[in-house]
Amino acid sequence: MSAGSAQVVIDALIRRGETVATAESLTAGLVCAALTEVPGSSAAVRGGLVVYATELKATLAGVDPDLLATRGAVDPEVAAQLAAGARTRCGADWGIGLTGVAGPGGQDGVSPGTVHLGLAGPDVSITRELRLSGDRAAVRAGSAEAALLLLAEQIT
Repeated sequence: MSAGSAQVVIDALIRRGETVATAESLTAGLVCAALTEVPGSSAAVRGGLVVYATELKATLAGVDPDLLATRGAVDPEVAAQLAAGARTRCGADWGIGLTGVAGPGGQDGVSPGTVHLGLAGPDVSITRELRLSGDRAAVRAGSAEAALLLLAEQIT
C-alpha cells in the first residue's frame, strides 16, 4: 500500500477542515492504520470500526440486518451502509466502508478477490466493486489502497 495515498488524503482533509472514519471488514483496520501513520492525522481521522463478524456490521456500524440476511455481507449496499455508519457513528464528514472476500476460499458463493467499497460524505454516496487477484495479503492491501484513492478522488 502506498503511504503517498494516505498522505494525500490527510493533507486534503486538513486543508478542507474535514474528518474521516472507517468501517472495515476484510481489511480489519488497514485503512485507518494507513491514515494514522501520517503525522498530524489526528486532525482528520475520527476513528474506525472493525466489523469482521457479520453481526457486528449491524450492531456497530448500523447495517440493516435484513439486508445482511438476504444478500449476505459481501454486497455493494452493505459497503454503502458501512460507509454511512462509520460517518454517523464516529461523527465524521466522510465515511469509508469495505467488505469483501480476501481468500483463500470463497464466502457465501462469492469468489476470493471480490470487494465492495463504499464512500459516504456531504451529498455523496458512492460504491465501487473491485475484482482483485493475488493472495490474501495482496487483496487486503489492494482494497485499502483503492479505498484511499476513492476518497482522494472526491476531496482533491
